Amino acid sequence: MAIKNSSAQLPQELDQKEIHSFLLKISTAARAITLKYFRKTVNVENKEQTSFDPVTVADREAENAIRDLIAQYFPDHNIFGEEWEPKKTNSAFSWIIDPIDGTRAFISGLPVWGTLAALCYEGRPIAGLMSQPHIGEDFIGFAGNTTLHRGDEKSTLSTSKVKALNEATMFTTSPRIFLNENSLAHYDKLEANMRLARYGLDCYGYAMVAAGHGELVVEEGLKDVDIAAMVPIVEGAGGIVTTWSGKPVTDGGQVIAAANPNIHEAALEI
Repeated sequence: MAIKNSSAQLPQELDQKEIHSFLLKISTAARAITLKYFRKTVNVENKEQTSFDPVTVADREAENAIRDLIAQYFPDHNIFGEEWEPKKTNSAFSWIIDPIDGTRAFISGLPVWGTLAALCYEGRPIAGLMSQPHIGEDFIGFAGNTTLHRGDEKSTLSTSKVKALNEATMFTTSPRIFLNENSLAHYDKLEANMRLARYGLDCYGYAMVAAGHGELVVEEGLKDVDIAAMVPIVEGAGGIVTTWSGKPVTDGGQVIAAANPNIHEAALEI
């Protein structure tokens, strides 16, 4: 499903508190499954013939649990997921879900994967969840408002005010995700201008930008399920999410998430 930038306000027929509560229900349902398998011996299948794109029973069972919840509470909504065929209706509302974003981290025992769920209206993300159950964090974003839940604690997030690249921190899943020498060369040039670059964070890197602990995420080869939920989370905290050329994020592809306009503009120039 094509998604449009940027995140938008909830339509009047939806209540933000209701959607916020529902996103926490998704987190709870997925957590019961993913933690059952995390840091356990699980069978890993490869979805690709020429590369390694792993999937586990945890991915599939968690997506089924999320789909069941959506069908219960919002039976008319479309559903687009990472592991199963889409459910298409005539509704203007769609859910884009990735039960385990960062399956490579998941099967390696690293707690930087997350459960992603985005509610979209007419293709535009209006609410997003990134849940990291092992750490015990739920990031929930709406237009103008992103919160972090840790147990009974709830805090409002705001992106960093650092304006210069040489004072900034950048995240990416891996330099190996860049698809050709030209892309990698541009990434390397950008990294050379940063104060610090950290690898291997998948969706958690975007959450750290929303939380003000880094200023930039740069990646390539993303799918809609990888980025839809992170758009309202980053933008709700004050950040910006676009393609490398500054255009709206549609199906993923080349994505940049920046803490503020200064960092965004400086990164796009490179």
